[in-house]
Amino acid sequence: MVIVIGATGFIGVYTVEKLLSEGYQVLATGRNKIMIQELEKMGAQCISLNIEDPNDFAKLPVKGVDAVIMLAGLLPANAQTDITKDENAADYIKVNVLGMINVLEYCRKNNISKVISTSSYADVANAWKKGVPLKEEEPRNFKFTGDHAVYVISKNTANDIMEYYNQQHGMQCASFRLPPVYGVGPHSEIYVNGKYYKTGIQTFIDNAKLGEDIEIWGDPQISRDIIYVKDVAEAFYKAIKSDKTRGLYNMTSGTELTLEDQVKAVIKVFGEGKESKIIYRPEKQNNTPSFLFSMEKAKRDFAFEPKYTSYIDMMIDYKKELDSGRWNSFIASRRKNK
Repeated sequence: MVIVIGATGFIGVYTVEKLLSEGYQVLATGRNKIMIQELEKMGAQCISLNIEDPNDFAKLPVKGVDAVIMLAGLLPANAQTDITKDENAADYIKVNVLGMINVLEYCRKNNISKVISTSSYADVANAWKKGVPLKEEEPRNFKFTGDHAVYVISKNTANDIMEYYNQQHGMQCASFRLPPVYGVGPHSEIYVNGKYYKTGIQTFIDNAKLGEDIEIWGDPQISRDIIYVKDVAEAFYKAIKSDKTRGLYNMTSGTELTLEDQVKAVIKVFGEGKESKIIYRPEKQNNTPSFLFSMEKAKRDFAFEPKYTSYIDMMIDYKKELDSGRWNSFIASRRKNK
């Protein structure tokens, strides 16, 4: 059995589906009641779990658990706090750090050695460069300002605690350093410093469907190393199977995808012959940085190689998933919860 904590989130749903397809029994936890129903339809067993309450872990099985995938947490994209007026640092620590400790203690007490969680790619934000693939050994170098700062601090702390459990208690904890993850579900609107915004990718898609012009601000050759959600789910599956999985892993496509190529792919896939015109606006400020990560460690330790390394492939599958209708309740549940 694999326990997926935070399974009703975006990455969790795809991960549960992948594990079930590979024959695993899955126990899923999450707060989204609509998605709990969907996961149960897939074949997962579902329960509620408050990771902030160590006593709540008594609900979980004590035998027969191969691994725990920890996806529950507080993210800036879901946080409604405007930190220029209020402060939610304590919330990040309670959920992302103390919650992780509760998970690790449950595993330690029940001889579950393998725990895999996620981390922020922004822990090395000040080292991002175009064309320079950063390895896991890159020293932490992040920003101490903005609505992501304490989130990064909390994930760094959780990673350190996981490594403590590795060395002190002989566990096999690992964390995936995730960049933006693309796929059906989370890319319509997000919170940015407590305010709700339509995302850039959703704006591109909406304009492409209508055949309207799409503006590219700043340098059109800004490149990002993103990953498709199905590759993340595949990585969790392969990491669980390997006895070498341990520590921090870059979990990206390992490919530079330019802003211009992203827009062209969206127009081709979602434009349906309307052919939106690209308007280049170099005078407009674009704070998106270029970044690239090395994927050698994941390839070496659990033979992971991303399938979706081109943006056009991601968008083709993205549209296919949308058109299938099978994620309608997922998308509706997210918008309802906002």
